[in-house]
Amino acid sequence: MKEFGRVAAVGMVLAVSLVACSKGTSQSSSASSTAGPAASPMAATSAAPVSAATSTTVASTGGVSAALGAKVFSTNCSSCHGATGKGMPGVFPPLAGNPAVNGPAAHVIHIVKYGLHGKLMVEGKTYNGTMPVWGKTLSVSDIASVVTYIRASWGNKASAVTVAQVKAVKR
Repeated sequence: MKEFGRVAAVGMVLAVSLVACSKGTSQSSSASSTAGPAASPMAATSAAPVSAATSTTVASTGGVSAALGAKVFSTNCSSCHGATGKGMPGVFPPLAGNPAVNGPAAHVIHIVKYGLHGKLMVEGKTYNGTMPVWGKTLSVSDIASVVTYIRASWGNKASAVTVAQVKAVKR
């Protein structure tokens, strides 16, 4: 039960971070856009590159693409969580090494899909914000791709996520 509480808290941090990062706006990577990561000071350095190992591991699983995940992350998430996934202490939680990211896929999918708000602790730091609801603006493929990308980046070693898994997660 303690582990579930810790995972839930981390999930809340993740969600808060994602909402705060978008400042209430989001854009699907499936749509063409001229806006990109350079619009944010944290993202101006560009999104974390998809390594050859990551590309090989999660390049294409059930319609999920690591390259698409990197693009979705760069466009929608990196302004808060940073291009390196380290977040901003006390403001936006890190995704790198985050137990919610590395834990059960359904939990992190739920956070991305339905958002999160309230206090949570990650790596001993408290975060209190709002993670936007991305399920209304991103396609299930975009969500599967970005969750797969963050679960395989910055030292995270969690499994890839499929479109079917994203569709299966309900409120």
